[in-house]
Amino acid sequence: MILRLALFALMALGLVGFGTVAWISSHPPATRGTGRSALAASHDVLVAARDLRAGTLLKADDLAARKPGAADFAGNRPTIADSSDARRGLVGGMVRRPLIAGDILRPHDVLRPGDHGFLAAVLRPGMRAVTVGVDPISGTAGLIWPGDRVDLILTQSIADPSLPLGRRVAAETVLQNTRVIAIDQQLVEGADPGVADGKTAHTVTLEVTGEQVERVQVAARIGRLSLAVRAAEQPNHRAAARPLEPVWAGDVSHALSSAPAPAPNIMRLYRGTAAGKEFHF
Repeated sequence: MILRLALFALMALGLVGFGTVAWISSHPPATRGTGRSALAASHDVLVAARDLRAGTLLKADDLAARKPGAADFAGNRPTIADSSDARRGLVGGMVRRPLIAGDILRPHDVLRPGDHGFLAAVLRPGMRAVTVGVDPISGTAGLIWPGDRVDLILTQSIADPSLPLGRRVAAETVLQNTRVIAIDQQLVEGADPGVADGKTAHTVTLEVTGEQVERVQVAARIGRLSLAVRAAEQPNHRAAARPLEPVWAGDVSHALSSAPAPAPNIMRLYRGTAAGKEFHF
């Protein structure tokens, strides 16, 4: 009888202990915040430094950082912790939606360079992308960023000795007010232009029309291409470009414009006893 009572008592104690453990596991003690709240207390997150339109290509100075609040994590929406690597990874990316200064940048807000469809998404409807080669001088010493607007200048030498010296070198504007899409493959991967691995830019990708693609390809075969950066404030940048006359060497150098024309070559042709005829060439 005593053994039976002891067995029942042990069973009762076991049930009580099991019930206590189950209740504690289903009612965890209150904490001071979730893992995201703890992250908010210790890490800054990246935000827009200024108002940004959808389609903007991010520059380094478009990014800022601040401490997030609990409301910034509503809906379990991810953020981007501030770091030098995170900033480099966003430079050159395209903003998918309008952002107000101070808005948190979230991973889905930016189409990053190198993502599938990035270049096609950056282009406006009906536009094309064309790449031209540049050097440290023709590429303005690596100071061009995606989103800048430039003119494309063609400089060529004309190898015709019969022309005056002032007409043997000319420069003309092939494209006006054209948007830069990318600088080299390094920028597409998020590096700053002219800084990645200590290398200067070698290619610049421009947004052009179908007809302008053909003009650029022909110009690249004729002579040397260079870029001229336009001012950031271009209220009428979509206005039709006005035609420009070429600038000749004689327009720039008075010495070349006043140089005497080369003497023509003269050939006299005699046929029998008839008087000779002169041919100038």
